Order: sequence, then structure tokens, then C-alpha cells
Amino acid sequence: MNIPDTLRYATSHEWARLDADGLITVGITDHAQSQLGDIVFLELPAIGRIVAAGEECAVVESVKAASDIYAPLAGEIVRINQEAVDNPELVNQDAYRHALFVLKPANPADLDTLLTPAQYRAQLEAEA
Repeated sequence: MNIPDTLRYATSHEWARLDADGLITVGITDHAQSQLGDIVFLELPAIGRIVAAGEECAVVESVKAASDIYAPLAGEIVRINQEAVDNPELVNQDAYRHALFVLKPANPADLDTLLTPAQYRAQLEAEA
């Protein structure tokens, strides 16, 4: 399973990356996309929406099921990945290259509350 060491992870299988501009890029993990199967539709949050950590803010639909996506941190949605909305299969091809949205965190230090790569690996092993 692909778990990049440069990211932080939510227990609900979202990843978060602190960008140089202080924004947080968010996507679903490789594990999540593999569990979903072929992704056919993405409903991403509106730009400007304020989200709480753990709040349902997007939906991914696959041939198997629909799944909620949760905000890993509190903040304001500042960008969505329109390319992924138009071509949702891109997330299956590379879940880490094709993020879902970018948020301006309410508190950037909250990133440290997410799982480290080692902790996320341990969670996946425990779920197996």
C-alpha cells in the first residue's frame, strides 16, 4: 500500500499536506480509493465553505458505493480540483497526485493531531 511519508492522515482515510503557502491540500488515500473501486462521481465542497474537523464535506461515488469524505482539519475551502470532478477516475490512477480540495486551516498546528505515516500503517494493519 502506498503511504507517502510526507503526508498526515485522518483515521477516516483522508490525507493532508501542508503546502508552502500555508494551505492544506486534502485527498483520499490509496487505501480508500482501492476499497471504493472505480470512482465515477465526485461531489466536492463549495469554495468559501467553512468546515469543522471531522465534518462530512464531500462525497465520492464508485461502482460499489457512495462514501462521505471528511475534512481532516477545520478551515475554509479555498480551491477544489475541478479536473478530478470532470475525470473522477484520475483519483483511482493516483490518489496522492489528484487531491480533492485545498483549505485554509483555522489552526495550522492542528495538522499535528493527524496520524503520522507509521500510525496510519498501523491502523491499516489493525483493520486488515
